[in-house]
Amino acid sequence: MRKPRDFDGELKALQDKTRELKTRKVQQLGELVIATGADALSADELAGALIVLAETKEAGRREAWAKRGAAFFQSRARRSASTTDRDTGGTPAQPSGAQPAPSRKSAP
Repeated sequence: MRKPRDFDGELKALQDKTRELKTRKVQQLGELVIATGADALSADELAGALIVLAETKEAGRREAWAKRGAAFFQSRARRSASTTDRDTGGTPAQPSGAQPAPSRKSAP
């Protein structure tokens, strides 16, 4: 005879995994805000910029933003690869090792 499935246990495990993924997503978004230097903006400014980005349907503009973002991540990957080759003599300032970029305001 087959062993019955523990649906309650499986559901709880899925809920725990969902909670963990949401927590990780929030943490990563926070790290991204800090790494880009956007933490220097007020919450209202940051929210407004994100709303404009979400509302923009212009494919060319969105593509340009995507390329700029990809370049940001590629430059960070190169920087972290070069810093792992040497002994830094300490722990990173942030859990992910991300360092805040200098703040600069520019029009999109």
